[in-house]
Amino acid sequence: MRFKLTQPRFLAHLLALLLVWTASASAAPAGSGSPRPRMAPKATPSKSPTTKSSKRKPSRIVRGVPTYADSAADDTVEYDDPVVRDAAVSALGRYNGSVVAIDPNTGRLLAVVNQKLAFSDGFIPCSTIKPVIGLAALEQNVITRDTMLRVSRRSYMNLTEAMAHSNNPFFEELGRRMGFSTVQRFARLVGLGELAGYNIPEEHPGALPLEPPRRGGVARMSSFGEGIQITPLQLGALATAVANGGTLYYLQYPRTEDERQSFMPRVKRKLNIEPLLPELREGMLAAVLYGTGHSSYDPDGDLALGKTGTCSDMKSRLGWFVSYTDWMRPRIVLVVLLRGNSRRVKGGTAAEVAGRMYRYLHARNYFARNVEPVEAVDNSFFTGSRPD
Repeated sequence: MRFKLTQPRFLAHLLALLLVWTASASAAPAGSGSPRPRMAPKATPSKSPTTKSSKRKPSRIVRGVPTYADSAADDTVEYDDPVVRDAAVSALGRYNGSVVAIDPNTGRLLAVVNQKLAFSDGFIPCSTIKPVIGLAALEQNVITRDTMLRVSRRSYMNLTEAMAHSNNPFFEELGRRMGFSTVQRFARLVGLGELAGYNIPEEHPGALPLEPPRRGGVARMSSFGEGIQITPLQLGALATAVANGGTLYYLQYPRTEDERQSFMPRVKRKLNIEPLLPELREGMLAAVLYGTGHSSYDPDGDLALGKTGTCSDMKSRLGWFVSYTDWMRPRIVLVVLLRGNSRRVKGGTAAEVAGRMYRYLHARNYFARNVEPVEAVDNSFFTGSRPD
């Protein structure tokens, strides 16, 4: 997708990153002796777990899972918001995948397309694990917004650029600096490895490794999510906390008229991540404006933020995109997961699906209602009891 710089909304969105670019261009790595390191717009990512271990093309390795399918064929549709579901089904089109839409202010599931896939055991998160690692590194004071890390022989990046371009060496270094126990602990605190929903019997809890993965250790765990199994619901619940300022809701899926009428949000726990979120959000905004998620950009709609993920498991290629809109008043969280046997299955394609969905909803004035901003959370980092 090409963007015209004459578009007023696009120019306005770029202004939000002007300060970040200025700081990135003027910052220098500690002890480098260079007043202004040369910035690389994009570093070459590491190969995915499957492609690294085989000389054959991914499409031949994973030929058992089709790229195209009728993803909504077996769904029960009466639980979903009809407008949101129509948008999701239309945007997904012929792709084999799932779309989960959530209200970030309540944790209510608005639509679940391909419910069998959404409620499955989970998949490797690919690069959608990077926001978790970035938050952990900020919370541990391993980095600040201005920290520049070496990502290649002559290139350095800060968190914003690393998020925008999904730079693997940057997040691998963060993982090494924090260590496995810190990464694992933080991942569990933000909801990975446990059920995200409340009274959703089909849901599975995913998995977190109990020790560093044999392939790549904590470094690969921090860049690709090696050893982690994450579900679309878990990724969506995490995104709601990023969107609303730190409240991790139980996801609820009302299925009867009585449940819909008596619906009340249920807080799982509150995270004191509000002071850390501006740095993370800048990277997710950059990903949409000019990075790996640029195909989700809607020049006529609300400002969205997002993160892509692309890799393979033992059965298929995976393409993730987690996103929410908008920056100041969160309206909706979207999680798109694609599976298949072709190179079309990637995070950029999942972002394209989300972009079509945003445009569909905007055209039907879905976001026209007034939504008040969610208040910042200022309690301790972790409150409430740990889940069993």
